[in-house]
Amino acid sequence: MSPTPVASALGAPSSPDTSSAVSPTSRVRPTVTLVIPVRNEARNIAWVLDQVPDDVTEIIIVDGDSTDATLVTARSVRPDIRVVQQEGIGKGSALRTGFLAARGDLIVMMDADGSMAPQEIPHYLHFLTNGYDFVKGSRFVAGGGSLDITRFRTFGNRFLLTVFNSLYDTHLTDLCYGFCAFHRRYLEHLKLSATGFEIEAEMIAAAMRAGLRIAEVPSLEMPRRSGKSNLHALRDGTRVLQAVLDAHGREHSDLLARMAHPRRRGSSEIAVTALGPT
Repeated sequence: MSPTPVASALGAPSSPDTSSAVSPTSRVRPTVTLVIPVRNEARNIAWVLDQVPDDVTEIIIVDGDSTDATLVTARSVRPDIRVVQQEGIGKGSALRTGFLAARGDLIVMMDADGSMAPQEIPHYLHFLTNGYDFVKGSRFVAGGGSLDITRFRTFGNRFLLTVFNSLYDTHLTDLCYGFCAFHRRYLEHLKLSATGFEIEAEMIAAAMRAGLRIAEVPSLEMPRRSGKSNLHALRDGTRVLQAVLDAHGREHSDLLARMAHPRRRGSSEIAVTALGPT
């Protein structure tokens, strides 16, 4: 049974472009790169890698100078992984490093702490091969949830989401969740620059600014299996808010540029799409 995403009903996905996308009935399956940033996740990474589905054809571990046995453990479970040294500091820098190193047609990003289930990856791939360009997980739709989020983080996420939906006139249900997937061919259009946890919000804002077709799929966030998170709710929440405001400011700058150069107007039109219950 195919998964049912729940998101803002702002239209239906346009027909896949068979010249650049892979049709679900095609014999050629798209290659898939899974990007996982790590830093001292020796007690968690084996559980994550052991459950990666066969749909994934390349696994990139982006190492942020781990001092424990993270890489030894990862290689013992999956000898075929590619280890890439992180450039810069922070989760955003790690993900951008991994995206640039990815070879797959599709890129999936997820955390190494065991809070996200690799078994959900086929849900994301399903929509990427059926008319969507960017797929994001949501903890706040039917079928999704969180066993880890605190009241303070819930309040912060709702506030940031309200700001985002107001600025972009949309109805997304989750903003600060790092389980996402997209077509690699759109990477240069996202123009990512974030270095920290605000990378997720920046990606969504950039995807909308680029006119990508977006879908949300339900996802269950589990408690971190071991260790302590590097997330600081107030500090990182402030960075997310700043990233959203900055991205919206760039959108208005792009609008002025399109008005000055009408020939470019069609390239930046925003068309957010999502499926309703089926």
